[in-house]
This record gives sequence, structure tokens and C-alpha cells, in this order.
Amino acid sequence: MPRLTREESRTLTREKLMLAAAKVFAREGLGGASIDRIAEEAGYTKGAFYSNFDSKEDIFLQLVEATTQQNIEKIQTALAGVSAPEEIIEAVCTWANTHTHEPDMRPLVLDLIRHAKQDAALTKRHTELFTKQWTIVGKLLLRAFPKGRAPATALELGALVMELTYGTAVQFHAGPTGGTLVRIALNGLMAAAQAPQKTR
Repeated sequence: MPRLTREESRTLTREKLMLAAAKVFAREGLGGASIDRIAEEAGYTKGAFYSNFDSKEDIFLQLVEATTQQNIEKIQTALAGVSAPEEIIEAVCTWANTHTHEPDMRPLVLDLIRHAKQDAALTKRHTELFTKQWTIVGKLLLRAFPKGRAPATALELGALVMELTYGTAVQFHAGPTGGTLVRIALNGLMAAAQAPQKTR
């Protein structure tokens, strides 16, 4: 096999460290995990870890960011070529039902929130991450509403869909599903947006 370039080798190292970190975090939580354990799981030294990441919080946030980007791409794919309001809502509900009970990093995100409350820099980065995700998803949903009549901002719409889809309690209940809740919420907002405007 051809020898890897320096950049390819660094990319491979980062990928292995992130995969190892995901396993360690899932097994031990953010508080219980350590850089030593992550490096050992990946088969590298602490030096290799610090050559790619600043801290265990940094690698964890990068894992969350990667998952967030994957979610955005999946929603964009689900809505590609869809323009009718009813079809947009249905496509989002189908996506939500598909992802409600899939294994993800939800417990670790809750763990991160607890840590972030004690770290202003972590809180800022965490907030920016979800603000970006919610806004992108919300902008996709705004297309379903009459122009200028959406009863919520892009940020609010995105937060609504993502939080209903990945809500903690929904994971432990057979129904209603995340998609059902999203459908009820979006149909209600759509009805409000389509209602005749009152004249003075």
C-alpha cells in the first residue's frame, strides 16, 4: 500500500481518536472519561491526543458537532425537491420518526450541559452549536409557510423540531412518537399562519 502523506496520517489519527472517544464517553460518561483512556482505546499516546485536540471537552464537542452536521444533512436530503407545505411537514415527520429512537449522544449532551454550567467558554461553544443547527433546520421549514406569515422564527422552528425529535422522555415511551409530536406542532402553526388576518 502507498505510504500515507503527513496530512492523511493526521486525519486518520484524528478519526481513530474520535471513534475511541465515542466509545469511552458512551461507556464512562463525560465526567468519568479521561484523555489517558481515550488515547489508550485508540492505540495512541497522550501526545498524539494533544496534537489534535485541546481537551476531552474539545473532542467531545467535535463529536457532537459531527453528529449535528450529519443530522442537518439528513434533513436537507429528506426535503430535497419537496416544495408543497404538506409534503414538507410529512417529510420532516418521517425523518423525526426514523431518528427518535436511534442510538445517539443524547445522554452525553445532557452530561455536557451539566459541565457547561461551570465553564463559560464551554457554554458559549455549546450554545453556538445548537443555535446553528436549529437555525439551519428552521430555515428549511420556513418554506412551508406563506411568505411573511410564519408564526415563529427559523431558530424557534428548528428548536421545536429537534427538541421534539430528540426529547429525553420520548425515548422511554412507546408513543406518541417524535414524528407525531412534530406533526401536531407544525400543523398547528400552519393553521395559524393560514388563518385569515383580522382587519381593524
